[in-house]
Amino acid sequence: MKPALLLSDLHLPPEPSPLRQDFLAFLHGPARGADTLYILGDLFEYWIGDAEGREAYPAEWEALAALTRSGVRVRYQHGNRDFMVGPRFFAETGVELLPDPAVVELAGTPTLLSHGDLFCTGDVAYQRWRRFSRRPLAQWIYRRLPRAVRQAVAGNLRGRSQYKPASIMDVAAEAVSEAFRRHGVRRIVHGHTHRPALHALGEGRERWVLADWRPDRREYLRVDDTIERVTL
Repeated sequence: MKPALLLSDLHLPPEPSPLRQDFLAFLHGPARGADTLYILGDLFEYWIGDAEGREAYPAEWEALAALTRSGVRVRYQHGNRDFMVGPRFFAETGVELLPDPAVVELAGTPTLLSHGDLFCTGDVAYQRWRRFSRRPLAQWIYRRLPRAVRQAVAGNLRGRSQYKPASIMDVAAEAVSEAFRRHGVRRIVHGHTHRPALHALGEGRERWVLADWRPDRREYLRVDDTIERVTL
């Protein structure tokens, strides 16, 4: 059985970077042996439109298209930085947009996948922004703003997150418990918080937090008969 691979929060910058080189190596290497690759948001540092994304990330765009042509299924959830990844990207790469949250079978176990920001309910202002920014009308208007304005909006959002207290940047226990109950699962996998861990929550429930990619850490989750963290 081929494994499922999961990763999130690479935050690939638009300029050349070792992070980008390692992601390309991952796509041409371990990902080729997967049944499905799940990207749970924030693959890119920001995304202001598909035309600009195609221009900034041509190698990643082509490598993802080559991966799906090879027969590997790639499923993508929007993150809080790249929620504007749009129809052209999915059409040209063959990557599938995955709702957030979504329940999938991983090695026979129903698993709830999410970027993770939905669980950070303590950040009331962000949750309000999230609801607004996901509205089709808001996105339609944003896509028609001048490029400089869209870049300014993206930069402003990135800056704001740096000054929020840690107490509201992690998931809320109540939100996680509600997700387990509502979706009837015993495993949740998410990213977003940049706090990789395995939380054993009792009654057979577990919450896996994916690692963000850093200069000293490149990690993904591999699921087949077992589930394990793998370092590049």
